[in-house]
Amino acid sequence: MTITHPSFGTLDDDRVIIFDTTLRDGEQSPGFSMNLQEKIRMAEALTELGVDVMEAGFPIASPGDFEAVQVIAQTIGQRDDSPVICGLARSGREDITRAGEAVRAAKRKRIHSFLATSALHMKYKLRMEPEEVLQAVHDAVTLARDFTDDVEWSAEDGTRSDPDFLCRCVETAIKAGATTINIPDTVGYAVPEDMARIFTMLRERVPGAEKVIFSTHNHNDLGLAVANSLAAIKAGVRQIECTINGIGERAGNASLEEAVMAIRTRNDAVPFKNRVDTTKILRASKMLSTITGFDVQPNKAIVGRNAFAHEAGIHQDGVLKNASTYEIMTPESIGWAKNSLVLGKHSGRAAFRDRLDQLGYKVGQNQLNDAFRRFKDLADRKKVVFDEDIVALVDDEVMRDHERIRFVSLDLHAGSKHPAKAVLELEIDGNSRSATASGNGPVDATFNAIQEIFPHTANLVLFSVGAVTEGTDAQAKTTVRLEENGKMVDGQGADADTIVASARAYIHALNKLLVKRERTEPAALSA
Repeated sequence: MTITHPSFGTLDDDRVIIFDTTLRDGEQSPGFSMNLQEKIRMAEALTELGVDVMEAGFPIASPGDFEAVQVIAQTIGQRDDSPVICGLARSGREDITRAGEAVRAAKRKRIHSFLATSALHMKYKLRMEPEEVLQAVHDAVTLARDFTDDVEWSAEDGTRSDPDFLCRCVETAIKAGATTINIPDTVGYAVPEDMARIFTMLRERVPGAEKVIFSTHNHNDLGLAVANSLAAIKAGVRQIECTINGIGERAGNASLEEAVMAIRTRNDAVPFKNRVDTTKILRASKMLSTITGFDVQPNKAIVGRNAFAHEAGIHQDGVLKNASTYEIMTPESIGWAKNSLVLGKHSGRAAFRDRLDQLGYKVGQNQLNDAFRRFKDLADRKKVVFDEDIVALVDDEVMRDHERIRFVSLDLHAGSKHPAKAVLELEIDGNSRSATASGNGPVDATFNAIQEIFPHTANLVLFSVGAVTEGTDAQAKTTVRLEENGKMVDGQGADADTIVASARAYIHALNKLLVKRERTEPAALSA
């Protein structure tokens, strides 16, 4: 069955639209807030990846959210290769108007409005009767159509809604002009059989269902988000809502990389196609990890560092003889390099820039200069420099652009006989400040010095150290989690010196906390 859509024209029967909500639902995760520059970097990566729709944020959530969506619409949204730029809105007039203003400049734009439809949500959260909900659905979609022809409507907690009432809500949204209908599994309750049943029912029972695109948005509370998404596609859905690394509320959303690679790898069982350039997946995954401060677990499907590792002897023997014995996809298909050994201390600026281009980085001249300086310093201290080292180094440098607090230098005195002492210099809003502090070890002394230079009430709730590559000369990659008044942020730092990496991570977290302080979360945000 062919569908004509205002943003995509006539869609082939086997086309699946990839709707990425990393910048909206993903950012709702505790500690995952991004500032404007980080959102723009991530939006650039998603555009290169080839997603069809980018939910850039929830414009009414805060002035910062509005600005991020608006800037993305005004810049990326003006390009010929831009995804549809989408803003989320609840059903109220103010929400929808704000979303419409935020996405206005984009060549292709969408407003995504949602309202709960389950009896549980209507009674306890909305305090609305069914007829009131139906009227609100009609009014929201009608108003959204004043801003764009591309309107998506979502039935929050749709998988736990009464089937008859859900059909009435979907019919109301279609009659009001919605072009995409999304049925979210908001709390991750459904199993694949539920998804198949619900979407089959809607397509068979709702008048006008043949004119719209059905969408699936699955949370991963039971670990079934991707399985549920694939079941929905097989039941006639043509849009998957997902996030890079599967980030999102609670246990997260359907993972973009898992859904896309499942379609590619098992096209015999899931015979559909999409526009994603899978060789850009790893780059997007690593960028998000750096920005948010959350690494994926080693055994994460597709993008975990062990996803293509083989330790068992029988596996190694098979892979050496024929990789397909134990690999159902190639590492190169998602962006892993065949040879990660690259540059050394004698390499010049041109070679360094060329390698950055190969790794997918586009940096300005000032960022290149700073990154090259740190690379040369690393090459002097490290026996060999791998791609992973360069990625960690450049991400660490680029993600600090536009930060209010910046690391300058650190001098340490530590040992087993006397308390550790740290002499630290930072820049605060461009002004140099320094402090000397002692502590129970070099990390404690360094963090105490940061506290002295920039007093704050945040509590350190997590500190972890890992290595970027193997060997005693490997760069350290540290994570610091801070909590203040219920708001939690993670920061990351990388350096050949573990204590310097720790300082950078703490400062990164502080900068993110400053952004978090300026944001106010709206009531009843979900989907």
